[in-house]
Amino acid sequence: MTETPTVLDHQNHFAVILAGGRGTRLWPASREARPKQFIDFFGTGHTQLQSTYLRLARLLPASNILVTTLKEYAPIVREQLPDLQEENLLVEPIPRNTAPVVGWAAAQLQKRCPEGTMVVVPSDQLITDESVFLEDLSTALHFVQRGKVILTMGITPTRPEPGYGYIQMGDEHPGDGGRTYWVKSFTEKPEREFAQMFMQSGEFLWNTGVVVAGVDYLYANFTRLFPEYAQLSDGLDEHLYSAMPNASLDRGVLERAEHVCVMRCRFGWADLGSWHSVYESRHHTEGDNVVASGEALLSECHGCVVRLSEGRVGIINGLTDCIVVEQDDVLLICKRADSSQLIKKYAVEVPIKYGQHYA
Repeated sequence: MTETPTVLDHQNHFAVILAGGRGTRLWPASREARPKQFIDFFGTGHTQLQSTYLRLARLLPASNILVTTLKEYAPIVREQLPDLQEENLLVEPIPRNTAPVVGWAAAQLQKRCPEGTMVVVPSDQLITDESVFLEDLSTALHFVQRGKVILTMGITPTRPEPGYGYIQMGDEHPGDGGRTYWVKSFTEKPEREFAQMFMQSGEFLWNTGVVVAGVDYLYANFTRLFPEYAQLSDGLDEHLYSAMPNASLDRGVLERAEHVCVMRCRFGWADLGSWHSVYESRHHTEGDNVVASGEALLSECHGCVVRLSEGRVGIINGLTDCIVVEQDDVLLICKRADSSQLIKKYAVEVPIKYGQHYA
């Protein structure tokens, strides 16, 4: 990133980066001790978390960027983001879904700057056209300032991807140039035939998981739907946090909030949630193969995704539609199609059979 950051004029915009996931569908590259958000997944010189932070720091003051993570990953966050202010690191005492931690972040920001706006961003996404992303995000932040609304950022589907969430567009929001619509429905990871129907209908966008809202309005929705969230403004302990509803932000809040919109965004995007999504999102070489990192000589191979550790060279012959992943002490080779559940199974079974250090 060589461009000069363009920070917004005022200091009332905040970002909350979600960095607490375990990423088991990307095992063995993503491991329990160091999940995918803490990995330099594509050999760029930055981990996924660092890339997300640097991207947002081009638009927002660094003092306004918060990161949430589990307590076992807090030392990694501090190591990878040494400039992150300690009060901006929200450490979850136990693993929960996204609604509790976003509610906690909203409670903290409501005390700090209730008139501000906030964007919630997953740490494990691939964003291309970063300048366009920042333009769209700036537009979204200003949009939510104009009224009480929660805005999700959507992407026009390029394929019927069953591993993504979908947002159905309703009526166009008035006065916004035809890019923003009231949300009609959310669908999480549909069957492939439904994903095909969604794409063909033209009514659905991919759900990026990026959510923008006024701080006070988002916090008000949390406390209206779950009154117990009001206690989070007084601080956090494990007992209080464990009592929070274990729900995703979409299911727990967005599907039940009163004024939710979706913006049709223009940047390139992929959710790095599975090896299939890595394959679909990266540049394909001859034979429709993808080498995510490392050096690989592929012969008579087609439709494969390969990721090797730095300094490793792989010579692979005769594979079709396979995943080949080597990370430290584990080598995984399996079929790519519908592999997510199989890989999650191996991520559990291998440590049980051969030792927890393989988790």
